[in-house]
Amino acid sequence: MFNFIANNDIDQFPPIEEAWDGIVALGGQLTTARLLSAYRQGIFPWSSANQPLMWWSPDPRMLMRPEEVKISKSMRKILARAEFKITLDTAFEEVIRNCASIPRPGQEPLEGEESGAWLTEEMQEAYINLHKAGHAHSVEAWQDGQLVGGLYGVAVGWNFSGESMFAKVSNASKAAYLTLVPLLGQLGFQWIDCQMYTEHLSSLGARLYPRQMYLDFLKENEQEVGIQGSWTHLL
Repeated sequence: MFNFIANNDIDQFPPIEEAWDGIVALGGQLTTARLLSAYRQGIFPWSSANQPLMWWSPDPRMLMRPEEVKISKSMRKILARAEFKITLDTAFEEVIRNCASIPRPGQEPLEGEESGAWLTEEMQEAYINLHKAGHAHSVEAWQDGQLVGGLYGVAVGWNFSGESMFAKVSNASKAAYLTLVPLLGQLGFQWIDCQMYTEHLSSLGARLYPRQMYLDFLKENEQEVGIQGSWTHLL
């Protein structure tokens, strides 16, 4: 049976051990306080326009250590030639709007639903507010002055949770991701949370780990502040 969250419960979630097939709870509001509480507990929202808001914590968990990233020879050449200009936190709203127009890897649209409908308008606004609060960040890939790819995610302490990416030009989002990951390692981030398994993420170095290992890390580091505010100056 699913657990439901009342709108006035700011940061309370049922025990993750009670998750049903990775779903911790249903309902609640996408406030900045609740989102931060969720990420600190290893929980993230994922739903669609035709479903109630769902809070997830899958087991096993798809994670990557920054030092284990795999960069192919072809991508090393692309990065060395600087085919894309990569920036941080310069166009967060544009990135998330573009991500909303494509389907999330591994999630098929429901019948009668448009691709990318999981990233509802409400969810977009919630992450934009989280970005304004200094906790959600974007990586942009530019070509000839045009935004052609990127990704966004949430930083809590020394953990970065990737949420979604998009590409209008081949290798654009991959260039953004493969620029971000080594940078996160240099800054002291220990984990990149990729949430759920995809072959693409596996090819880049992410692996499945027991959920409890990840939750233990979050618990041990719950007081860590990390790097808040704009990341524009970091690259």
